[in-house]
Amino acid sequence: MENGASKNSFTFQLLSNLKCHTPNTIYILTFIYSSILILLGFMVERPENLLSGLYQITFNPGNLLTDYIEIANLGSALVNSGLTTIVSIFIIWFSKAPQTGLLTASLYTMCGFSFFGKNLLNSLPIILGVYLFSKYNKKPFANYILPSLFGTSLAPAVSMLAFGFDLPIGLGLFVGILAGLAIGFILPPLANHFVAFHRGFNLFNLGFTGGMVGMLYAAILRAFNLEIGTVSRISSGNNLFLAMLLSITCLFLCLLGFYYNDKSFRHYNALFVSHKNHMTDFTVDEGPGLALFNMGTVGLIGIAYIFLVGGNLDGPVVGALFTLIGFSAYRVQPFNYLPVLAGVFLASLFTNVETSSTGVLVAALFSSTLAPISSYYGIFAGIIAGALNLVLVNNVGILHGGVNLYNNGFSGGFVAAFLVPVLDKLQHKNWRKQLF
Repeated sequence: MENGASKNSFTFQLLSNLKCHTPNTIYILTFIYSSILILLGFMVERPENLLSGLYQITFNPGNLLTDYIEIANLGSALVNSGLTTIVSIFIIWFSKAPQTGLLTASLYTMCGFSFFGKNLLNSLPIILGVYLFSKYNKKPFANYILPSLFGTSLAPAVSMLAFGFDLPIGLGLFVGILAGLAIGFILPPLANHFVAFHRGFNLFNLGFTGGMVGMLYAAILRAFNLEIGTVSRISSGNNLFLAMLLSITCLFLCLLGFYYNDKSFRHYNALFVSHKNHMTDFTVDEGPGLALFNMGTVGLIGIAYIFLVGGNLDGPVVGALFTLIGFSAYRVQPFNYLPVLAGVFLASLFTNVETSSTGVLVAALFSSTLAPISSYYGIFAGIIAGALNLVLVNNVGILHGGVNLYNNGFSGGFVAAFLVPVLDKLQHKNWRKQLF
């Protein structure tokens, strides 16, 4: 290990950084966890089934809701998730971007959505498109690493053109990859622009941006009589395995967070404070220890809710849960998430939806996108936001035809844009103390 090449190797940096508790701790742990997912995939499926499953995952259009566990198998979905996340970690390492809570959220989002909709073939063209934009703009790729990873919300747009319209395989791949490059190239400026629409109160900003791009994409296809069919392929029968995996994951995150926070809960209450600066980042402001503990805690809340309402752990629900865990390293914590979760639950009771259905469970977990509204405006405002999001999310998917995987981020942007000016006015009139 004395030569310079060895010291600069990725493996050496991983091991030495973990030992020294550097700021890259969460990335290192995520790399290890992703490797475990791959090993679990090989444990639950025979190698030949894994290969055939990965083939089916890669060459499927992948629009909402396509559960990779259902179209392939559990082992292949685990391997796809692990591989996609590891490649994402290498991309972050290549960009030399510093660890932040939002970047951690992007990793867990990649991990989760690789159970339904994302794979390396449909994600890498979009990432490369963002990289080309960084070169065109003559700025470091690290400045655009977030839109590159979150921008893969539109990964099905690549797969749809490549495999969804019976084009010759070569032509389909060419057109799909070209579309991915174009999408990636335009995402960074659009994401910066659209954040003003909801003023940062919608955490899944790239979901809103992706919805707008996806809406235009779907409209162009429909203009050429290329209709995007609705998909709902959902798995079942894996509750025990996935419940154990997810519960152990969350408990382990809690233990790690406790350990890295000097074996204490010190300052955890700082995450619960309702900040006027709603753009806070838990990992940056409070450190990886508290971020890890919060990730595990919020994840356990999500798991408990799923089973309390009698839900099923399928690919989309697992993906939503991983995303919830990831954003708990950024701005989601129990006391700003529970109000919006309650809003979704209450709305499901009084509307024509099934509380335990996959769509409603996904909305309940992804309602965390509106958690900043609870932090800034209060509990009652959070409940209203969650209820409105459930009502709206079931009606906006038609606009982009399911090519935007972050559909709740799309609806959340509209909910925030609608609510925030009203809540501001109520607050200005000093009604906030009475209502919230």
